[in-house]
Amino acid sequence: MATIDRHATALALAHALSAAERGLAVIPLSRTKLPALRSPHHEQPEPTPCHGECGRPGHGVYDASTDPRRIRELFAAAPWASGYGIACGLPPHHLIGIDLDTKSGTDASAALRELALRHLFTIPATVVVVTPSGGRHIWLSGPPDAVIPNSAGRLAPGIDIRGAGGYLVGPGSRTEHGVYSTVPGTAQLPPGACPPALLRLLMPPARAHHAGQSKPPVQHGQGLVQFVLAAHEGQRNTRLFWAACRAYENGIGAALAGELTDAALRVGLTEREARSTIASAARLTGHA
Repeated sequence: MATIDRHATALALAHALSAAERGLAVIPLSRTKLPALRSPHHEQPEPTPCHGECGRPGHGVYDASTDPRRIRELFAAAPWASGYGIACGLPPHHLIGIDLDTKSGTDASAALRELALRHLFTIPATVVVVTPSGGRHIWLSGPPDAVIPNSAGRLAPGIDIRGAGGYLVGPGSRTEHGVYSTVPGTAQLPPGACPPALLRLLMPPARAHHAGQSKPPVQHGQGLVQFVLAAHEGQRNTRLFWAACRAYENGIGAALAGELTDAALRVGLTEREARSTIASAARLTGHA
């Protein structure tokens, strides 16, 4: 049975209502950062595709609302809630969350700066939330006609994306590890518009080319090679693996393998290490 901290729940509700006033749809979260309400279909032997059509709460992000009365009902049904989630991808902001992790052993903030330099974009002034572990959530606003998928590590190691069907833990939420808070001076900012160059990176990866189609030029993979060349000690293997996965996903893995191997050798990996890592990426992406 979940322990009820009525003070934490009252604070979470207050923060959730404040977010809803800004047009952000919210749901109650437990201390584990998961939706606080259990699915009403959890006892059914087969999974159900219901996204709330049954009219009962407990459908995760599909319960998200900006209606104060509905939000109060959701929190009343989950008196153990100590936080709230903000649904991404919904109007009017079409929120996109850039989650910079600190637990992956990589410097996600540095990786984002490298991407910004390479692709010539600047993160605008926007809401930035600090997580209990020291990570950061950057809020961006996307265009209404773009469906940004959720992803983990696809953009760069340690960078997760919260898009359509996902949610961000809202500032003021209390979890098992601490409280989420906004960076001073950003709390009242609207979500900044996602730069077009970054938006292109966030869109679903291109489908692999099939027989009969023109082969994508290896030049398209030079950014991946440069990503490996910029690796510092302690991140060389991680960067090589990530770059190789992206290359295979885009249909240029085999063609780019030689250049990725050379780049890995230049930053200090042995040829055996490099080839083994690239082979692992090929297996993971189904191209072995």
